[in-house]
Amino acid sequence: IKTKIFKFLKIIISSLLITVLLLFTIAAIRTLSLDVNAGLQLAHWEKTNNKSLDIDHHQREELLANFKEAIRIPTVSFSETEINTTALLEFDRFLRKAFPTVFSSSLVHHELVANYSHLFWVKGSQPELVPYMLLAHIDVVPASESHGWEAPPFSAKEIDGFIYGRGTIDDKNSVMGILQALEYLLLKGYAPRRGFYIGLGHDEEIHGLNGAMNIVRVLKQRGVQLLFVMDEGLAILDGIIPGLEGPAALIGLSEKGQAVIKLSVSVAPGHSSMPPRETSIGILATAVKRLEDNPMPRLFSYGPEGDTFEHLAHKFSLPLKFIMSNLWLFSPLVSRILERKPVSNAFVRTTTAVTFFNAGVKINVIPSLAEAYVNLRIHSAQSVQEVLDIIKDTVGDQRVKVELVYGFDPLPISGADDKAFGFQIIKKTVLDLFPTVTVAPGICNGNTDSRHFVDLTKNIYRFAPAWFKPGDPERFHGINERISTKNYEEMVVFYFNLIQNCDIRKLPEPHSSVHEL
Repeated sequence: IKTKIFKFLKIIISSLLITVLLLFTIAAIRTLSLDVNAGLQLAHWEKTNNKSLDIDHHQREELLANFKEAIRIPTVSFSETEINTTALLEFDRFLRKAFPTVFSSSLVHHELVANYSHLFWVKGSQPELVPYMLLAHIDVVPASESHGWEAPPFSAKEIDGFIYGRGTIDDKNSVMGILQALEYLLLKGYAPRRGFYIGLGHDEEIHGLNGAMNIVRVLKQRGVQLLFVMDEGLAILDGIIPGLEGPAALIGLSEKGQAVIKLSVSVAPGHSSMPPRETSIGILATAVKRLEDNPMPRLFSYGPEGDTFEHLAHKFSLPLKFIMSNLWLFSPLVSRILERKPVSNAFVRTTTAVTFFNAGVKINVIPSLAEAYVNLRIHSAQSVQEVLDIIKDTVGDQRVKVELVYGFDPLPISGADDKAFGFQIIKKTVLDLFPTVTVAPGICNGNTDSRHFVDLTKNIYRFAPAWFKPGDPERFHGINERISTKNYEEMVVFYFNLIQNCDIRKLPEPHSSVHEL
């Protein structure tokens, strides 16, 4: 009997060792051979007579002066019911002065939408080519100098090669970069083969319900379908991702969904001298604590975030390269590491943030009502309804009313393979301008105007070539928002090249297939 048990154990141990060795061999081969970035870079692209942009000293001074003037106009969206219409009208007049060729060219049709948003149609010489659209937004979030800015937030003051001001990275860099690029192209006699639209919304910071949504309505009435849409979103990250060698340009394929959920508890009011065992505040606080102690399930690699790390794998050193190349094996380990920090935890799951807690009317009165509001950013693999059901189960208390105030599901995931025209054109334009950058698909944790365009195209990409170094992400909607003069100039060149790169009829055939096990 002992001999049989020994043989049996020997077989089990041998099988386990063989399995481990086999898994390690597959993982090692995949680590050495996986290069999802090869793609179309070595393919034979259709030849076009692209014009080059060499910005001289006079042009540099002019484009920076225009950009600074745009920053000085306080186009603030304060709330859903309060926007600075005076500033928006001033911005309209400014655009016409800054880009006279755009507004006078016979190739360009311009119209105001909902009084303050702008829609441009640049006519192509080959109408059979499906048009695309570049999006940006004019409005900015509020900013106060008293919060600790190094320069007043609407001064556009230049310090050590950086222009400071609200809108420098969200999103007047794109607004001005796109129009400045088009101005230069038209001055050089450029006429596009493929027509395209430019949409500049005026209320993106308050959900784009009047700007972007009305632009969509106008385009729908005209029967427009788009090849792709490109909006703000992700950027070039340099030194932001721990362990990654070199900068990475992340192109957003989707956006997280969002939900605002209200939790409320109603009880009979009473005097604080005779309190019940549990007050409305205590009941609600317990519910909130349960939500914070029980985060949403880990869903890493069930959305575009898995592709992000796979595309970047070859830029990590061992052992991270080995791990990132084999998320099919290591995703549970990676998700546990990522969830340790708030920034990377957003890749892993639907995030839960209690943002309001209201209760109490007087110091000696037991309040009859306590309310809390929870903001959730929903992972691509979940829906609003799924998240709402999990919230109810986690709270697990009938005395706590759970209501959905507002919400929408995650956006569809756009294509990023060798046949995805928009993704590949953006990628090529990035690599031509920044050869040392690695390009990868990504996911936007925030939301943009582009989410309103899902009925006009299946391909929406969120990217602007702004460089983010350590400390820069906190400037987004924060204090000391800034962009370097060099980076703004690069943005103008990027859009100048992108518009011309879109003139090809179709993408080339892949040079080689992806080596993948």
